[in-house]
Order: sequence, then C-alpha cells, then structure tokens
Amino acid sequence: MAKKDYESRTEALIQPMIDEHHFELVDVEWVKEGANWYLRVFIDKEGGITVDDCELISRAFEEILDKEDYISENYIFEVSSPGLDRPLKKEKDFARSIGKDVEIKLYKALNKEKEFVGVLTDYDKETITIELDDESIMVFDRSDVALIRLAFFY
Repeated sequence: MAKKDYESRTEALIQPMIDEHHFELVDVEWVKEGANWYLRVFIDKEGGITVDDCELISRAFEEILDKEDYISENYIFEVSSPGLDRPLKKEKDFARSIGKDVEIKLYKALNKEKEFVGVLTDYDKETITIELDDESIMVFDRSDVALIRLAFFY
C-alpha cells in the first residue's frame, strides 16, 4: 500500500470514533523518521485536546488496527494534538482562519523572500491571498506554498 492509501484507510476507519466523541480529525500522516515508520493521528476539540482524549482514541483505535491489519511495515502509532502551529491543510482550516494572521513559507524565493506574514483574506483550490502590514495584497499559487499556518507573535 502507498502512503496515501494508509492515510485514507486510517481516516475512514477512525472518523466514526472521532465523531462519536465530538472531536475533530485534523490530519492523518504516515511518515518515516530515521529508521521508524509512524502512523500519526491529530485530533482537536473546542477548548483543546487533552492527554486523556488522545489516550482514549489511541487505545480504542489500536484494537481496530490489530483487527484490520492493513499495514505490513512495523510502525509506531501516535494520537496527539496538532499544536498551536498546525499547518492549514483542509478547507475547514482555511475557512476558520480567514481574517487571521498566517505565516507562509514558499519552496523557492519570490522577490528574494521565502517567508511572508499577513492576514488571510481569501483562498481557493489554486491560490491563497494575504494582506500584508502595508495593506498590499499578495496572491500565492498553492503549488508554490511549502507551509501555511497561523502566525503567533511572541
């Protein structure tokens, strides 16, 4: 199975459990880090996710993983919060972030810059639009964006 197959199968299997507990499934990722493969599920809820919430989903879903047995590689299964700096990936992430400060990192420089911060004003399947501090508007092709996430100023 390919990476996307593992992720989509996991998402399909875990979504009913996530819905039952009134959580939000933020993301599923299948990644190799060093010598280990990881299947990670990121969940959230209004007010933030707790360690107990993660443990609840982890224990219940491990039974499903054992039963379904669709991953042939050895791997580590993790359930966690996406954190404050989570990337915007899905439609609902972008919709929720309209009017908020975002940080955009590009694959390659545009006007000698690879990082931009501004207010997310619009998006569609092909583009992301932000307003900079000087009130200028920048439109980025999604294919050029390596990462977009909420910007936090410390």
